[in-house]
Amino acid sequence: MAAGASSSAAPSAFDPAAHQSFRFLDRRLAPDGEVTLRYALSGGPEFAERIALPVSAPLGAEQIARVQGLLSLLHWVAGVSYYKTALPPAVSFERDEPGPAACALLAALYSEGLGELAYRNGLPELPRPRFAAGTAAGGEPAPASAAERAEMPARMLVPVGGGKDSAVAIEVVRRAAADTALFSIGDAPPIARTAAVAGLPHLIARRTLDPLLFELNAAGAINGHIPITAIVSCVALLSAALNGFDAVAMANERSASAGNLRWHGVDVNHQFSKGLRAERLLSAALRELDGPAPRCFSVLRPASELAIARGFARMESYHHAFTSCNAIFRLDESLRASSWCCDCPKCRFVFLALAPFSSPEHLRELFGADLLADEGQYEGFALLAASGGHKPFECVGEEQESIAAMRLLAADGSWREHTVVRRLAAELLGSLPPGEGEPDAVLGLRDDHDVPDALLASLDALLRA
Repeated sequence: MAAGASSSAAPSAFDPAAHQSFRFLDRRLAPDGEVTLRYALSGGPEFAERIALPVSAPLGAEQIARVQGLLSLLHWVAGVSYYKTALPPAVSFERDEPGPAACALLAALYSEGLGELAYRNGLPELPRPRFAAGTAAGGEPAPASAAERAEMPARMLVPVGGGKDSAVAIEVVRRAAADTALFSIGDAPPIARTAAVAGLPHLIARRTLDPLLFELNAAGAINGHIPITAIVSCVALLSAALNGFDAVAMANERSASAGNLRWHGVDVNHQFSKGLRAERLLSAALRELDGPAPRCFSVLRPASELAIARGFARMESYHHAFTSCNAIFRLDESLRASSWCCDCPKCRFVFLALAPFSSPEHLRELFGADLLADEGQYEGFALLAASGGHKPFECVGEEQESIAAMRLLAADGSWREHTVVRRLAAELLGSLPPGEGEPDAVLGLRDDHDVPDALLASLDALLRA
């Protein structure tokens, strides 16, 4: 995500406590597809973010008017990138205010969605800005109705991140015979390679953060992880509406709903905006908008990461295209890796999840190293099972999934003598209660999801094939 022209000058020192309110100023969608989103902290500074949407021709006034609800939702959700600089207690809206369902979504994103940021910055509690009188982040949003589940979208946009999950989601949707295209914000090499293998139309948006944000970070602003998937979803929804798609099919698995640790009575979840609760809050906000809006759901929601890895292991055409290591996607280009870094929780988890369904030689070829043969990687692998701490703040699966993968490897002649596998079997698996992390239980599909019935059948067929 690039940085563009700043709307304000950065102070030499920034005091988050000096700002008591965050203001949603205005937004605009131009005929060429450029979105401008403007925000401000009380007393300044102001921010302007720009997003270039994929449009095939100049937009007419009627098209722009038809998506104003989706544009407003994007404006409200994307503001979290700038709100986090000071985490002020109040918010205000210069234009129309969000409805009750949108307020519930925002209350969750601007509190629980910033849980990791609050925890890692040593804050006394979560931020709790109020978006409307009586609105709180709690409560469970309603699942999709039977009628919604029975209705198969005709044209679907599948966001692509360049990892194994988006590749599996592409093939699930393709198998269901839907009219399908791909979507991404930017086209980092793993995204471009995955799209090339899929051979489907690819809509690309470009997001340009206000460079003042980076200057404030250097001057003392609060910084950390944000609910980025919610922002990507809203950009995808707006792109879908402008290009005639009636659904956005995300690639978020069920383990995204599981938190990393309990803190001040709250589950802190690195993947909060990938989870089912956030998905349903977004769906409720979409239903509240004036006029029709595309649906948004995760086609992989019933499946574990381990089940997805089993399916992906058979999709060899994607193996040299994908990379899940987040070092490739760092905002600071000087810190980006070109491939798997082989020394982070994400690299370890993906290696662990694929190993039971792959040969050591194949994974060594893909990753450039055999992580399970490296004694120095043991503690990192053990931590994936929450041994000696909490699950890492990364997009990794639940502890039970990691334990299930370890059990499969300990029984596999190709892997059992690898240094890390041998230690895991002796020091970790032997101390667990019988039945914990049983592979059959982890690999099965679960019922808590909003996947349309036809896509559910396609998912089941692909993962079990």
